[in-house]
Amino acid sequence: MHISIAAEKIGFLFGLPITNSLLATRDVMAVLIVWAYLTTRNMSLVPSYAQSVGELLVGGFYDFFGSVMGRHIRMVFPLLMSIFFFIITANWFGLLPGVGTVGFFKETGHETEFVPLLRGATADINMTVALALVAVFAIQYFGFKTSGIHYGKRFINISNPINFFIGVLEIVSEVSKVISFAFRLFGNIFAGEVLLAGMAFLMPFLAPLPFLTLELFVGFIQALVFAMLTAVFLNVAIAHGEHEAHLAHSKEVTKHHE
Repeated sequence: MHISIAAEKIGFLFGLPITNSLLATRDVMAVLIVWAYLTTRNMSLVPSYAQSVGELLVGGFYDFFGSVMGRHIRMVFPLLMSIFFFIITANWFGLLPGVGTVGFFKETGHETEFVPLLRGATADINMTVALALVAVFAIQYFGFKTSGIHYGKRFINISNPINFFIGVLEIVSEVSKVISFAFRLFGNIFAGEVLLAGMAFLMPFLAPLPFLTLELFVGFIQALVFAMLTAVFLNVAIAHGEHEAHLAHSKEVTKHHE
């Protein structure tokens, strides 16, 4: 049994390395695109059974995330659902038969190493870091979008030494979110794949089934946690920016009356 933390290279395209996790990511994207097309091409005012189920699902998540985002949910809901659907699809795709078990053997020095053609996308630290960067940059984007330049005072405020020090802590906090997002998702998914691989190697028939069910649940929870934390941090950023904008407006009104 061979377990690799890094994604294995399976070829090159225009001189760029293609890894098995990158190939799995493209498959996940294709599944989501086809699924989105099939579920929205025949929408009507009188919904079919499939459309009713889809509307119930989306409406439930809209209310769920709306409990965190409040009146801003309409603006950020597409981002939150995109993150959730991509992560849960990638997590469950890595549990499909053949992912991690179908591949080829490659000679590496004096050893023969098995290289799977597909590897769970979220079991690659590069993918989870990319998702974390998207989430953190989106948090800053919506913070500036809703509050303008006033949001920047969260990080750079030289009005007094205390506010300046707090701003430095806020910058460190935003950077740490990338690490937290990335390693939480990677650690849980990669550990699950190692567990399944170990059980399949030791007892390849019925023993892995309970663990497979557990990993389905873990895949759902991790997608929900990632999206929910993004919503929470978005709400904090927007609220902080609106607070700074309100203070600035109050100061302008006070100066005008004086």
